[in-house]
Amino acid sequence: MEQAAVILKKGEGRTLKAGGAWIFDNEIDKVEGTPEDGSLVEVRDFDGYGMGTGFYNSRSKIRVRMMSRKAGQPIDRDFLRMRVQNAWDYRKKTVDTSSCRIIFGEADFLPGLVVDKFSDVLVVQSLALGIDRMKEEILSLLVEVLRADGVEIRGIYERSDAKVREQEGLPRQKGFIGAEFPTRVQIVENGVRYEVDVEDGQKTGFFLDQKYNRLAIQRLCRDARVLDCFTHTGSFALNAGIAGASSVLGVDASQLAVDQARINAELNGLSDRVQFQCADVFDLLPELERQGEQFDVVILDPPAFAKSRASVKNATRGYRDINLRGMKLVRDGGYLATCSCSHFMTYELFTQTIAQAARSAHVRLRQVEYRTQAPDHPILWAADESYYLKFYIFQVCREK
Repeated sequence: MEQAAVILKKGEGRTLKAGGAWIFDNEIDKVEGTPEDGSLVEVRDFDGYGMGTGFYNSRSKIRVRMMSRKAGQPIDRDFLRMRVQNAWDYRKKTVDTSSCRIIFGEADFLPGLVVDKFSDVLVVQSLALGIDRMKEEILSLLVEVLRADGVEIRGIYERSDAKVREQEGLPRQKGFIGAEFPTRVQIVENGVRYEVDVEDGQKTGFFLDQKYNRLAIQRLCRDARVLDCFTHTGSFALNAGIAGASSVLGVDASQLAVDQARINAELNGLSDRVQFQCADVFDLLPELERQGEQFDVVILDPPAFAKSRASVKNATRGYRDINLRGMKLVRDGGYLATCSCSHFMTYELFTQTIAQAARSAHVRLRQVEYRTQAPDHPILWAADESYYLKFYIFQVCREK
């Protein structure tokens, strides 16, 4: 049976032609044939020029997610093996692979699929209909590729429980793929031990994207008094502690996260110097300010305040407020590490928001460095959605 085809409108597909991975519904002139949702379709420009092959879904505004830029490319087992092998080879060159993200969706040319490796366990998140149908074949190939490199995987857990699946007409689901295994996994990152809860932790269980940003704050934290806000399971706090901080306070609104952070502190023998408190950061910071508290290092790692374009205005106020409060708690000459993990909070807007907070706090900022997500979360140029993490380190200087 001849493969169905999607024909672009004249003048559309600019993002695709620049290297992007998505085709939106309003870019399409017509569909030739009757493709089933989740099936592969050819993509052609208005003049019939072949632009590759992708997954079709009439239920999604992202109508086509590209799998190949080569016209007529068969999307078969050999093709998928090539994609998986390339993803693993890239990680071996760029990151510590003991725990890392092996597949990062569109940036690894496997749209809608995320696979994280925590020691000898894989956690998969499938967010698009087409790739969902191929996920088990891709995972079997990944296990084969890793085994050929001497890396054995003892279990796979699925965390496809994100709400965004509903936009693809998919149910939210989680559970074992294959044999069951204990879902609390110990990993080591930057010399810090963690217990990762792959079943009930946030997203896939642990945020690997901040790996080298956590390492970057270590040198600032020796003999320092540190405040880690939105600590989750304690990752920045523990990096500060293992680097020799004199005291660390980690704060999170989730008691579950705080309990896990305390377990992680015990794993590293840091319970005497690294303490955790369950509190709303927006309430706690003004209280600490009223008490006259000052810290050598303040770390702000909030959740994504901006989860859609419509929420950016309110999110901007949240980022401005939290940075203003954080700056006021940094002693003169101390350091602020601050970040945003929202794709919709652009680099330009985030930078502008921090500058506004600094003016309101009457401090001057000296930029130490700007960083982004770890290399195992590669940024694919022209696929803006792959660039989401912005991370600054500043020295905070009082106006004199």
